[in-house]
Amino acid sequence: MAGSFCLVGPTEPKTVSEVDIMSKYISEARLRQAVHDHLIRAGFSKNGNGYFIDGELSKQRVRELHASNRLERLKQEQSFIRKYGPICIRDFAFGKEIDPDSIEPELIEVTSGTHESNLFRIATNLWSIPVSRGFGRRMRFLVRDRQNGKLIGLFALGDPVFNLSARDTWIGWTSDDRRERLVQIMDAYVVGAVPPYSQIIGGKLVAALMSSSEVKKAYERKYLAQKSIISGKVKRARLVLLTTTSALGRSSLYNRLIIPTGPHFIKIGATRGFGHFHLSGEIFDIMRQYLEQRNHPYASGYRFGMGPNWRLRVVRAALEGVGFDSNDLLNHGIEREIYAVPLAWNWKQILMGWQKRLRSCVLSVAEISEFCLQRWVIPRARRDQRFEESDPKSIMHHILNAD
Repeated sequence: MAGSFCLVGPTEPKTVSEVDIMSKYISEARLRQAVHDHLIRAGFSKNGNGYFIDGELSKQRVRELHASNRLERLKQEQSFIRKYGPICIRDFAFGKEIDPDSIEPELIEVTSGTHESNLFRIATNLWSIPVSRGFGRRMRFLVRDRQNGKLIGLFALGDPVFNLSARDTWIGWTSDDRRERLVQIMDAYVVGAVPPYSQIIGGKLVAALMSSSEVKKAYERKYLAQKSIISGKVKRARLVLLTTTSALGRSSLYNRLIIPTGPHFIKIGATRGFGHFHLSGEIFDIMRQYLEQRNHPYASGYRFGMGPNWRLRVVRAALEGVGFDSNDLLNHGIEREIYAVPLAWNWKQILMGWQKRLRSCVLSVAEISEFCLQRWVIPRARRDQRFEESDPKSIMHHILNAD
C-alpha cells in the first residue's frame, strides 16, 4: 500500500484530581466531587441537586456526550493499534478499488486469536460510541467484498438483556415464557459499514445480512444442542428473533429496512433514556474503588450470574452511598429506538410456546445482497462519487486521533 501513516495516538493526560483520587482513600466528599467534575466535563449541566443535558439531543450532541468515553477507549487500545494497525489497515479499501456494480459480499465468522479477530477489534474503534465486548453467547462476523478482498463492515450478536419492556410487551409473553425461550433471541450489539462502503449506504447491507440463512446456520451449529450452564438442560436454541438498538436516537440504518419475501426490521419502541454510559471509564473505576474500600460485595468484580447489570449495580450503590439520587443521575434522557427482526413467519407462536415447528423466513447472503445493492448501494454510488476519494490512511488517523 502506497503512503505511510504516523502511529501517534491521543495523549491527553489525566487531570491532577483524577490521579490524586485514584491514589488515596476515597471519602464520600471526594467521590461526590469526582462525579460532579466528570459530568461537567462530559457536557452535563447542574440544576440544583440534579444534572441534565443542555441543548437539543441531536445525533452530533449524543456523539459529543460519548466523546470522553471514546477517548478513554482509544487510550486503552493504543498498544493493540500500534501492533496490529499497520497490518489491518490493508483490509480497508481505497475508494477507487470499488466498482459498485461488482460488489459481492461474503460473511466470515470471526474466531478469537486470528487476523479476522484483530481486524474486527481495529474496525470497531471507528465507531463514535464505544463498542461493547458483548456477554454470554457471542458471534462476530466480518462482511468482505469478494471483488477486492476488502472489508465492507461487521456485526456481532450476543445474549439479549433479560428485561427489555418494549420487546417483552411487543411479544406479549409472560415472565415464565421469557425465562424459558429468551434463548431463541439474539441481540445485535454492534452493526455497521466502514469507509468507503459506509459512504454508499453499505450499513443497510451489513445490517440486512444479520438476518441471512448463513447466520442462522452458524448459530445453530454453535448453540442448537448446547447445555445451559445454569439449568443444566439442553435447550433447542433455534434462532427465531433478532433485536437491535439504534446508537444515536432515530435510526437511519434500520428505518425502512425491509427485504421483500424476507425479514423486516420492525420498530417496537424505545429505551427510557436510563443507563450508565455517562458514568463509565475512570469515574467507574473510582466508584468501584470506593465500594472496595468499604468491602461492598459489588466491588469484587463481575461474577457469573450477575449478568450485564453488574456495572449498573456498582454505579447505583456508589452514588447512593455518597448521597446522590441514583435514579436522577442514571436518567440521562437519551432515548434509542429498539428494532426487532423476526426470522420466522410464526415467530410469535414459537416464542409464546404455541407451536414447535419453525417456518423460517430467512434468505441467503446472495439474495439479500442483490436486493440491497440494487435498492441502496449502487444508486447512491452513482449519485455521489465522493467515496472514490477515500484513503485508508485517513481511517487510521481517525482511529488514533478520535476525530
